[in-house]
Amino acid sequence: MTNEGSILIVDDEVQIRRLLEITLSANGYKISEASTGKDGLLLAASLNPVLIILDLGLPDSDGLEILKKLREWYQKPVIILSVRNSEDDIVKALDYGANDYLTKPFRTGELLARIRVAIRQSQVIQDKPTLEFGSLSIDLANHTARKNNELIKLTSTEFSLLALLAKNEGRVLTHQYILKEVWGMGYVEQTQYLRVFIAQLRKKVEDDPAKPKLLNTESGIGYRFGS
Repeated sequence: MTNEGSILIVDDEVQIRRLLEITLSANGYKISEASTGKDGLLLAASLNPVLIILDLGLPDSDGLEILKKLREWYQKPVIILSVRNSEDDIVKALDYGANDYLTKPFRTGELLARIRVAIRQSQVIQDKPTLEFGSLSIDLANHTARKNNELIKLTSTEFSLLALLAKNEGRVLTHQYILKEVWGMGYVEQTQYLRVFIAQLRKKVEDDPAKPKLLNTESGIGYRFGS
């Protein structure tokens, strides 16, 4: 089996890089490695990998700062793999644009599953202008949504919010990230404002708004689309 594209590992621990190299190569991925943030940025720019696995404890810079720099231009998935497991670190990483966050030590099977999900979702967004979730379809090109083939009346803001969450299916998006992407930097603290819009969307897209299956709350962090 050969998986298209390469995965870049940015981690200063030789043992972790070797474990990842063996595991990912055995599953058909091409591997590139960097032990510092600087080298990671250079390789990311030159190789444009299909996915980046990024440690936070790098010798020359904090991984969160590397993530911020990557997100200035790199649009593909980034998975954080770190010993740091505080809620603050996790929220910041998600806020800065990480697709997923795993703590060390980790299970290789779980990491492989999350890599597959992240790459698949990234490719779906690139290849398909319409997203399908059971009876709900979201037409990204025409900015419309349908449920059971009936057009849903959405404001432009409601559609932008729904599309952002749907394009990141399975990924936890923080309150601040959503507010910044949909409303702008001036709204990043308006979490109550976001709750009102989520409640409105649930009434329009969920079968049972009181028991949402699409627009899920991640308590204290943000929202996740899907299971």
